[in-house]
Amino acid sequence: MTNTQHTPRVVLITGGSRGIGLACARHFAQLGDHVAVTYNSSPPPSEFFGVKCDVTDSAQVDAAFSAVEAHFGPVQVLVSNAGITRDTLLLRMSEADFADVVNANLTAAYRVCKRATQGMLRAKSGRIILMSSVVAMLGSPGQANYAASKSGLIGLARSLARELGSRNITVNVVAPGPVDTDMTAALSEERLAALTAAVPLGRTASVDEIAGVVTFLASPTAAYITGAVIPVDGGLGMGH
Repeated sequence: MTNTQHTPRVVLITGGSRGIGLACARHFAQLGDHVAVTYNSSPPPSEFFGVKCDVTDSAQVDAAFSAVEAHFGPVQVLVSNAGITRDTLLLRMSEADFADVVNANLTAAYRVCKRATQGMLRAKSGRIILMSSVVAMLGSPGQANYAASKSGLIGLARSLARELGSRNITVNVVAPGPVDTDMTAALSEERLAALTAAVPLGRTASVDEIAGVVTFLASPTAAYITGAVIPVDGGLGMGH
């Protein structure tokens, strides 16, 4: 589909100032869409409409949507991408380590989905994409909190897909494997080598490879896909 055929949509990406979120923002912008991103600490590049928003705060989520609606109109495509990690083994994991990750990764997705569907239900149209992880299916030592939050997104998405399908709103999940971001750059060479050795394709993904799947799920071509979990993991999660 070329830009001349594309009707611009209002796209909101949470956690869109870097990494996968920023790559998604750039891909949607290249299609000609009106792109807004939320950020917590570092603002996005100036070409995007940035809204400071802590997704663990319902009032800030509501205010962020109101700002986007005032600037562009109702959100038509939501990419729930914001998330955190607090990796540590179970016996060392505090209640706060667990609760904070679930709040930022899973409960926040509930918040933004709930707010986005207000406009989508009125329009009888919408696309929601939730960013999960291969860890949701595989599990990972030291990531019980992260894995629980990311697998919870699958149940959330599939329930919403059944609830919202009659209104032409699709809800899907993207589950990346290891991706070339700041998070993997912080790993030791040994840890990164062990991680990529487990991937059949033998490498990490680029952020653009994840963003391409996200924009596909928001495209007219994907209109009959809902409740799906799309792995973009180089084969790491096969069979799970």
